[in-house]
Amino acid sequence: MGLRVLLIEDDETIAEPLTEGLGHFGLTVDHVATGAEGLRGPYNDVVLLDLGLPDMDGIDVCRGIRQVSDVPIVILSARGEEADRVLGLELGADDYLAKPFSVRELVARVRAVTRRTQRTRQAFPEPPGTPGTPAASGTPEPPPPYEPAPSPTYEPAPALAYDPPAPPSYDPAPGPPHDPGPLVVDRRTRQVWVGDSPVPLTPKEFDLLALLSEDPGAVYSRQQILDRVWDPHYDGPTKTLDVHVAALRRKLGHPAWIRTLRGVGFRLAVHTGPNAAQVASP
Repeated sequence: MGLRVLLIEDDETIAEPLTEGLGHFGLTVDHVATGAEGLRGPYNDVVLLDLGLPDMDGIDVCRGIRQVSDVPIVILSARGEEADRVLGLELGADDYLAKPFSVRELVARVRAVTRRTQRTRQAFPEPPGTPGTPAASGTPEPPPPYEPAPSPTYEPAPALAYDPPAPPSYDPAPGPPHDPGPLVVDRRTRQVWVGDSPVPLTPKEFDLLALLSEDPGAVYSRQQILDRVWDPHYDGPTKTLDVHVAALRRKLGHPAWIRTLRGVGFRLAVHTGPNAAQVASP
């Protein structure tokens, strides 16, 4: 028997030809147009999930399915940014395919993820009655009601010493264990250095750092950053911003360079102590 696919896609101009194309390769497709319908299941042998759904973000659908089932999930999305791919995979997707793509490639990826899942199930069989597997009577048990998982929390990075002193709600924390040298953001050449060390950044990482360095120490709200670095009409997951901030902190060598103000936004830290790490922006 061929594979049975659950396609969660709201765009009929994509869903119809995709259903037909997958059928030519022996796959049977059940199509739903909303995240709520997709969460109800059944999930079949594999889920093909679009992120831009009308009722909820596809990332939340991925998280909800993964709470109750280990069915393979392949994300299909026009969001091709590295951060979006990383976020989808970290939340439980097995593969991520950016639109446009060929049906032949999609079929190959579907078969690959289902083979891996089948091998895992053979090596580690689940006991009867496990959600998503046949019960002892042979009748599949319905998955438990979907309960949204809490979004991951991102701990605020330690603050550096500021002059003038920061408000009491911003607790200063030690800076880097040694003077890292000045942070230089050169917009003309799109290059960044910490001291004498060049820092390779992706285009989005550079745009984010360049924005924060326009006014070091000033707070930029999440919406301001998304409007200016991504797009004024950006409707993707806001956690994309957190992924880029985390990458910047890692590449700059210390998390204290970028300070998180929970519920507000981010700012570039400016240390004004004896061994100050200054920000220069040619």
